Amino acid sequence: QVQLVESGGGLVQPGGSLRLSCVASGFNLDYYVIGWFRQAPGKEREGVSCISSDNGVKYYTDSVKGRFTISRDNAQNTAYLQMDNLKPEDTAVYYCAASRTYYYCTDYKVSESGMDFWGNGALVTVSS
Repeated sequence: QVQLVESGGGLVQPGGSLRLSCVASGFNLDYYVIGWFRQAPGKEREGVSCISSDNGVKYYTDSVKGRFTISRDNAQNTAYLQMDNLKPEDTAVYYCAASRTYYYCTDYKVSESGMDFWGNGALVTVSS
């Protein structure tokens, strides 16, 4: 059974950090690009970051550049999103997704429509 499972969400104060994990099962993550997306209350889902299968391409949306870091450990079939200096506007449900097609993660964009598999999401709440 193909599955992506996110973990690591929670409540954190502004300026704090969280690390989201995305564990894949039922398929080999080595050949997939990984995307992180988020959906804030009342807003559309947006692409936050992505990483290519060989780590050669990493994308970040402008609002998280310098604060978030995407990475992957293919041996563990896991991807990560390290989130530092969190702000209240980062509050959202965060989803990881995977695509077998390399061009859905580029230096300037991650394509939601190109993702093949999705996790169920992890809630991140940034509040004092």
